Amino acid sequence: MEDCSPKPKADRRYGSKIDPYAHLVDEWLEADRLLPRKQRHTIRRVHDRLLAETDYDGEYSTTMRYVHRWREANRGVPDREGYVRLEWAAGSMQVDFGVARARIAGEMADVHCLVVSLPYSNMRLCVALPGENAECLCHGLMLVFEHIGGVPPVIVMDNATGAGRRNAKGEVALTGVFSAFVAHYRLEVRFCNPYSGNEKGSVENAVGFLRRNLMVPPMRAESYGQLSRLLLERCDGLARDSYCPRLLDVPVAEVFDEERAALMPLPSTAFDPVRWESRTADKYGLVDIDSNRYLAGPDSARSRVLAAIRWDTVTLTSPATGELFAEYPRQYGRSRNVEDPALVLPRLAVKPRAWRESSIRPDVPDDIRAWLDSMDEKTLRESLKAIGDACRAAGFDPAMQACGEILRSNRDMGLHADSLTPIALRMRDGEWEYPGGIEEPDLSGYDRFITGTDDGGEER
Repeated sequence: MEDCSPKPKADRRYGSKIDPYAHLVDEWLEADRLLPRKQRHTIRRVHDRLLAETDYDGEYSTTMRYVHRWREANRGVPDREGYVRLEWAAGSMQVDFGVARARIAGEMADVHCLVVSLPYSNMRLCVALPGENAECLCHGLMLVFEHIGGVPPVIVMDNATGAGRRNAKGEVALTGVFSAFVAHYRLEVRFCNPYSGNEKGSVENAVGFLRRNLMVPPMRAESYGQLSRLLLERCDGLARDSYCPRLLDVPVAEVFDEERAALMPLPSTAFDPVRWESRTADKYGLVDIDSNRYLAGPDSARSRVLAAIRWDTVTLTSPATGELFAEYPRQYGRSRNVEDPALVLPRLAVKPRAWRESSIRPDVPDDIRAWLDSMDEKTLRESLKAIGDACRAAGFDPAMQACGEILRSNRDMGLHADSLTPIALRMRDGEWEYPGGIEEPDLSGYDRFITGTDDGGEER
């Protein structure tokens, strides 16, 4: 039977059970100083190592009390935990990313906020982007430069993926797009030491400050461009209402107006942050870019395709002739297929039996899809070819509108390129008027002339 009688207090006259192993714990905790904070020993890890690597049989609470005493005694070791106060020159800019939730075009999304801070005046600005790649980084900085009307001579940032990568020697190799951006704007770029956020503490604080003051509750916008404009406007408002830490009674906006003199002028020509890559399309004509696949067209299957990758678009062209295959909104995420129905329809016209299982079938409006489903193979082939020709000439949406108009007027007439394409082009240009909405001409004068009668039907 279990003994539940009270236990006498441990006799501490001869020390703690951890004392023989204290030197090991001291070594582990001392070595932690050279590691990033998130890679240091926790109390649980110290206890587990003592049990696994030594004969220690003490309780977790014993280990916990010792680690607490050690950390308290070594909290203020000189030159180890202290920081150096930094003085920033006018015009210097710190850059960092933060993530916040916002509603874009009606859907909640993780917005990557590019935050910049000018420590001299404590001016803080923010723009919204869909990712943190080199193209997004350059585009975001361009928005900031245009907003403030100048270029900072120095930018301080960490070695984020979009800017570059730090090798084993501690050297940062810039990405191609960001390297061209730096040369275009004549910037000096400095990178912080790893795990040394204090070296750009101004922007580190700005990320949290702007997220709490601008993004709560989550903002709404129709696009990233609109959200960026809203954020910049609100940042200007905060600058007018807050005060510079160096000059407690002077608004940040006033100090920043003086700091503008330290900025370099904007270049006379705009920079295009684009990454060019040559890829081979697969047997379906799909090109893999950043783990998403974009359709260049079945005619491009197993051939080379030149991709122009920007922060918001992916443009596919022929490397030999420069012919434009397709342009798509850039996808963020993984394993998505992006297809232009106008590129698939000509191939379906050759293989009409694939229509019912085609990937673009859900994109076709219900009434047109039902009509195509009811057609025989010959009519389906001719109709798909006509729709493909109209798509190439006017685009997918105008072609679908033209199909709907023709089928509403006369379903038995069918879809033919000689009638479908002109209507699609007029719809694209906004020149099409529905027959029911056109005012019919007055032909009564012709009736009177031909029949020789007046308006009452009597002969004259």
